[in-house]
Amino acid sequence: MRTYAWGSRTALAEFTGRPVPAAHPEAELWFGAHPGDPAFLETDNGEVSLLEALVADPEGQLGAASRNRFGDVLPFLVKVLAADEPLSLQAHPSAEQAVEGYLREERLGIPVNSPVRNYRDTSHKPELLVALQSFEALAGFRPASRTVELLRALAVSDLDPYIDLLNDQSDADGLRALFTTWITAPQPDIDVLIPAVLDGAIHYVSSGATEFAAEAKTVLELGERYPGDAGVLAALLLNRITLVPGEAIFVPAGNLHTYLRGFAVEVMANSDNVLRGGLTPKHVDVPELLRVLDFNPTPEARLHPHVRREGFGTVYETPTDEFAVALLTLEGEHLGHEVDASSSHEGPQILLCTEGCATVHGKSGSLTLKRGMAAWVAADDGPIGLVAREPAKLFRATVGL
Repeated sequence: MRTYAWGSRTALAEFTGRPVPAAHPEAELWFGAHPGDPAFLETDNGEVSLLEALVADPEGQLGAASRNRFGDVLPFLVKVLAADEPLSLQAHPSAEQAVEGYLREERLGIPVNSPVRNYRDTSHKPELLVALQSFEALAGFRPASRTVELLRALAVSDLDPYIDLLNDQSDADGLRALFTTWITAPQPDIDVLIPAVLDGAIHYVSSGATEFAAEAKTVLELGERYPGDAGVLAALLLNRITLVPGEAIFVPAGNLHTYLRGFAVEVMANSDNVLRGGLTPKHVDVPELLRVLDFNPTPEARLHPHVRREGFGTVYETPTDEFAVALLTLEGEHLGHEVDASSSHEGPQILLCTEGCATVHGKSGSLTLKRGMAAWVAADDGPIGLVAREPAKLFRATVGL
């Protein structure tokens, strides 16, 4: 359990059946083999770290196909995320950038656990987020013409020179110029501009206008939580997204984003590489962030992965090699008898129960999962069957194709 200030004192406690409220804000529940917080397997010999299990039997746990592609490590990580407050504005590097950045910081002698370290491993970190409850986020640069409409709607004369930056060049060049101007501006300039923008947002909301109401309310919230932070202005450039349960967004390399609030499942490459861009007291490396960011506009529709039905599963299609994700829904005709839950992808699985109750059957035995529980299914433990007596939902994460 990761306890960060932006977490919830109720969501994860309730999800895992513990007393509510929790003693501290709980932000993330990790299921995987990341060295920072590995999962533990309950075995006949007591609890065993999944990391230790992979070292002891990499072939049986991971399978030949996964080992050939990713070595003796689990290439994906599953998290349950509970946000009561906004996370930092951030982006993740590409695979090539991660390798180059990691080796560069190694040569510079920056300790891996240093607060000014950007690259803690050599992996990229594409991530899929699927809402369990209503979830709100900012992600991807909005098309410049739409951002111009938003900035004009705020009716703040101080924004006029910045609107011209967007109008006078291509979308990507304009967004790069504007973001760079704001993120590198002298603090006295920021201390004048942000209050003016917040006044404009207050007037817009109080006027009863609706077209950009969500964006205006978001900038007001961020301005209150992070006074004087240039990330408040940068947030004006991003798509404002609300997900209903089951809806998802896929965040590729270079995509600037922040999660505002909500409860969701995340599946990502097994990495901890984050470049922050504001809305945080943590280290912000502006030159490195600018090197990583993709300033090409991303219409919101392109952030939502294609979804297809596969038997009793909903598959979220992503372009990543490290993971594949499906939501398995057991109801109606699938209740009361065993159904095949083997993945067409070779390698291990993590099955996370988010609703109801189901029993997982494999070669090594059976395990009943209730809401908030997860099962590790080793590569050599198939075929896998599921039995549910009541409606149940389980997320299945596997190695990608």
